[in-house]
Amino acid sequence: MEKILFKEKLRQWVDTLSDYEVLAPAFADSVWDYARVEAETEIDLSHTNTVNPPKQFAFPQREVFFRFERVDGVPRLTPTVPDPKPTLVLGVRPCDGRGMPCNDTVFSKEYRDPYYWARREKLTLVGLACNEPYAPNCFCQSVGGSPHSTEGLDVLMTDLVDRFHVRGITEKGLEVIERGGDAFDRVKDDDAAEVEKVHAAARSRPQRPVAEMDAVAKAIREQFDSPLWEEMARHCIGCGICTYLCPTCHCFDMNDEVTGPNAGTGERVRTWDNCQFPEFTMHTSGHNPRGDLAARLRQRVAHKFLYFVENHATRQCTGCGRCISGCPVGIDIVAVADRVTRS
Repeated sequence: MEKILFKEKLRQWVDTLSDYEVLAPAFADSVWDYARVEAETEIDLSHTNTVNPPKQFAFPQREVFFRFERVDGVPRLTPTVPDPKPTLVLGVRPCDGRGMPCNDTVFSKEYRDPYYWARREKLTLVGLACNEPYAPNCFCQSVGGSPHSTEGLDVLMTDLVDRFHVRGITEKGLEVIERGGDAFDRVKDDDAAEVEKVHAAARSRPQRPVAEMDAVAKAIREQFDSPLWEEMARHCIGCGICTYLCPTCHCFDMNDEVTGPNAGTGERVRTWDNCQFPEFTMHTSGHNPRGDLAARLRQRVAHKFLYFVENHATRQCTGCGRCISGCPVGIDIVAVADRVTRS
């Protein structure tokens, strides 16, 4: 299904989705990030990429698995599998859309995670194609994506100056478009031609290139014990911002948090964890197989370009560039990949 949505009718479409929690990019504190669309919200889709990816709406940074307590001396567990209202996220860039199938695989291939899927099945992603690179470190085309990729999205919108071309991709996407009714106009021949022109122009715009992407996996394996990793990690401070901002990083920790006057009352909580933290691989024996920054940098890069490829036949990096732009000391995964293949 393809439709035309004139920009002045965007709010009309959103208003037909009153049973959804709708989120859209909003500019605040000098960054774009997702915010809930309220009745008075003016929706602005002129955004660069958001500081945080949309994975948080299926895999929140903190969630409670169950609550525990003692009742008359007997332990009692209360499950807390979520039952959220349907959620629609507007303005998702294609690199972030491509990240969601990676996460879907992780949370379903060997075990279907009920907490993740309770949210994921009610999540609709409305993408917005990139007419130009919206961040200085975009490299989506080097990792197999494109500025107008539909992978992982339910709807793809393309900006045609005064209107959006809107394409339904999944059943969820078709449903929300159909709900819009007369907010949409039919697609004309010149609209379709303009979409193709805009997409072709976007593909031709310069991005950060990974020089020999197909050689990176083999090079990582060959350079596994190279002193190069120590050299490249020399400036790393282990803050972990690279993985927290990543649309596909999914590692987590679980802890029991006491909420009552004694240890018998509390919650089991899942929180995001980070392979750049020294405690991430610490054994109870005191041994740490990734005891230094070099091993942890190698792990992150290898997970993106080698291990995920071996396990799931796709790269785990979508080329959004957040890890580069957000790194306080300038560690650059594109430069790291190029350095490894050249050595």
